[in-house]
Amino acid sequence: MSDTDTNETIGLRLTRQLPATPEEVFDAYTDAEKQKIWFSILDEEPGIVEIEVDLRVGGKQLAVWGPNRETLFREEQTFLEIDRPHRLVSESIGSEPDGNTMTTHVVITFEANDGGTLVTVEQTGFPTPEVRDFFETMAWVGGFDRLEAYLVREAR
Repeated sequence: MSDTDTNETIGLRLTRQLPATPEEVFDAYTDAEKQKIWFSILDEEPGIVEIEVDLRVGGKQLAVWGPNRETLFREEQTFLEIDRPHRLVSESIGSEPDGNTMTTHVVITFEANDGGTLVTVEQTGFPTPEVRDFFETMAWVGGFDRLEAYLVREAR
């Protein structure tokens, strides 16, 4: 078995109930101007958030963020499937400030549920279980917390 085959099996699946319609959640998740707001909505100190989105199959999303110009994270997603507001599939290439990179496959579904939206994320291709665990317990949870704070604020 090659390393690539092994990495395909290192994945995560998690869900989160969000307080908005699937259309509202999908749009907040994919719109660059909305992302710029929710990406840093819980930060005490303003950092750098730059996002560009070309929401079409084959289009890309580029996100660059961090506390300062010397410590920037970068993620480039290529959209493989878009079924607004139900499903979004992409290949993600992320890089850390130290230059380490990783490529993963991400499937996100948005399902109307109990007056809100059940969002399910499946991400595969992590290089190690430790990196997967970080994404599962920190990156996605933090992202969902920020997105939820944005949706609650917008509903007022």
